[in-house]
Amino acid sequence: MPSHVSSLALALSVALASVSALAADEKPKVPSMQEILDASPKTDWRKLDPDRTLYMRLPAGRVIIELAPDFAPEHVANIRTLAKEGYWDGLFVIRSQDNYVAQWGDAEEDAAKQRKKGTAKAKLPAEFERKATGAPFVRLPDSDGWAPEVGFSNGFPAARDPKSDTAWLAHCYGMVGAGRDVDADSSDGTSLYAVTGQSPRMLDRNITLVGRVVQGIELLSVLPRGTGPLGFYEDPKQYVPITSVKLASQLPEAERTQLELLRTDSKTFTTVAESRRNRKDEWYKRPAGHIDLCNVPLPVRPAK
Repeated sequence: MPSHVSSLALALSVALASVSALAADEKPKVPSMQEILDASPKTDWRKLDPDRTLYMRLPAGRVIIELAPDFAPEHVANIRTLAKEGYWDGLFVIRSQDNYVAQWGDAEEDAAKQRKKGTAKAKLPAEFERKATGAPFVRLPDSDGWAPEVGFSNGFPAARDPKSDTAWLAHCYGMVGAGRDVDADSSDGTSLYAVTGQSPRMLDRNITLVGRVVQGIELLSVLPRGTGPLGFYEDPKQYVPITSVKLASQLPEAERTQLELLRTDSKTFTTVAESRRNRKDEWYKRPAGHIDLCNVPLPVRPAK
């Protein structure tokens, strides 16, 4: 073989080897969460039920709350009645406590002066937990400091204890609960709050959780902080007015916000949770290998 041909063959061989080595060193492209969602099938998404969806209208816009009747059936029934009868219309957000909650209701309500509650029940049982048997549950493999098992039940962050056959909702960001007094059964669902700070999981099984904000939580989380004890507004001029709170089913379909929520029992949701547990994009140098219940994203998008 002529020397120039031999040299060319050698050079080509080295080049091919270099390309192969580069290809071997290349990391496979890791899809972003948005790419995972864009590739998801339509069946992995669900629409909000208008009969269990609240619209709270604030000056800054609409806060949308999905109710959780599977965990708090009596509270949700009362809340639906209160919404239908316009209980919160014209009331206020009366509390915004830094790194904790925003609360709304009747600031003047006490034993001697009560706003008319129509046909809603005046007294409800504490609904802090329910039987785990029969409750849908998609378990996270990660450990949790607050419960033996954590995961999701029909779109809500939840926990359970198989030994006692109990399940309950978890106080993650955006969850909505019913304020109460000292007695466990002292809530009637008229005073509600949304978690706007770091997840106060010590409240789990101590207060009835009734749902979660699926859109508009930023309208509550950015409210000016109250200067009174527990973040209550000291001056009524600070109150944030509520134009109305209605069930989505009370409005014509054209006036509803059409949303889809990723099903927490879907393969796409499992893939999303795994992608956040082990971040492999270029910025992360050390994947955590763990995810906290309240850090798992619950994607929402306009209905397609």
